[in-house]
Amino acid sequence: MLFWHGTEQCLGRLAAQRLGGSASTSRGRLRRVARRCVRRAGQVLSLILALGGAAAAQPASPESQPGRRVAMAVSSLCRAKPLDAAEAEAALGGAKLLDAQPLRRGGALFRLRRRFQLPDGGVISVEHLRPGGELRRFSAAYFEADAESGGAPQPRLQGMADAGYALRSGRRIRREGPGAAFLDQLDGDLRTVRWTETLEAPWPEGRDPGGVRVALIDSGLPYDLPIFRDRLARGPDGTPLGYDFWDLDPYPYDADVSRGPFLPIRHGGPVASILAREAPKAALIPYRYPRPDMSRLGALVARAAAAGARVIAAPLGSAKREDWTAFETALREHPQILAIVSAGNDGKDLDAAPVWPAALDLPNLISVTSADDFGRLARGSNWGATTVDLMLPAENQPVIDFRGAKGRASGSSYAVPRVAALAARLLEERPELSAEALKQAIFALATPSPYEAGKLRVGWIADPAGPVR
Repeated sequence: MLFWHGTEQCLGRLAAQRLGGSASTSRGRLRRVARRCVRRAGQVLSLILALGGAAAAQPASPESQPGRRVAMAVSSLCRAKPLDAAEAEAALGGAKLLDAQPLRRGGALFRLRRRFQLPDGGVISVEHLRPGGELRRFSAAYFEADAESGGAPQPRLQGMADAGYALRSGRRIRREGPGAAFLDQLDGDLRTVRWTETLEAPWPEGRDPGGVRVALIDSGLPYDLPIFRDRLARGPDGTPLGYDFWDLDPYPYDADVSRGPFLPIRHGGPVASILAREAPKAALIPYRYPRPDMSRLGALVARAAAAGARVIAAPLGSAKREDWTAFETALREHPQILAIVSAGNDGKDLDAAPVWPAALDLPNLISVTSADDFGRLARGSNWGATTVDLMLPAENQPVIDFRGAKGRASGSSYAVPRVAALAARLLEERPELSAEALKQAIFALATPSPYEAGKLRVGWIADPAGPVR
């Protein structure tokens, strides 16, 4: 009634202003119109409420199996002091402890990660974080048994509780068919969606852009972004040529889940955005690196070679030489490819403490590190008089992340796409260059660093995006 009365008064005043006459006479002429308008407004409002209710019902109910399992784990195991194994198994309704990973600092338990097999075949993974001996954070993740994946439990839902033992937030993985997966950031009710991130997307349609083909070995690529979707090298049938060597599927979307499936690191997108900006005619072939089995790098390099890649950009590295044996062998078998690799960001001399693959001595490999704009080694960047070839500005570089948002990034990882883009531009001008000749053409652009004498094998390139000759 209040809504109708206010509307009638408003329409009367409006009629007096627009049609002439008093508000009382105009009100009578518009009353029937007003009533019809109000009825329509009520219908629209009802529809909006109905749609809102339907939308709110879309997220998983807190009574769903993943929600129940996570809530049970939080209520049973979130304690100031972790329960022992037998008590935890009983609290989870007859679960079985699969493994435990305690981390101690100064003799005190700093972090405890444990996984439990549930009677339904699922797995609960819990973590107590206890700096200083006090509970700071507790997380519980539910992995649901999945027949389609051969029975291997698949990540579904994670909940995070604070020192007050209350759920504060959650993360849910949703799959909507092949090549479509999403990560929902949730409120503490494990139902209300704050925002959604893409974990996997179908390939965008398009045509091969031509140009020098550059393979990017990283955490993947957000290839559905406008900056990348028209830059993808494609096969004769129009399908992009990248591949996911982590999950062994055709969708190498940007997500390094080495910290856990609910905490993806997005590295490939920012790196590739530099390459796309500085080599605008190059065609990209994205590969998600094989963290579960680094021996797959051999097959990755062979696939890149078969796809016609002339340059590989690999902003990766580790202290385990065995991780890179297959990569080294494959590069020797494909001498037409020039690989650009990062020296790393440990603040150390790689001649004394090698990082791989930067320490590999190959005629078709260049190792690079980061400098400021004046030729000084960036803080934290690695060096090596016989190991690291080049230094170039790679601090506070403009990048685009997996969401398409602009930002800044620093480190030797971001030196890699700058040299890879330089290599692609040189090949555009001189496609006949062999990988070794291309390497020497890049080295010819370097000059001695005025500040870092004795720390590099070749020197530094002040402006890798400048004109090539």
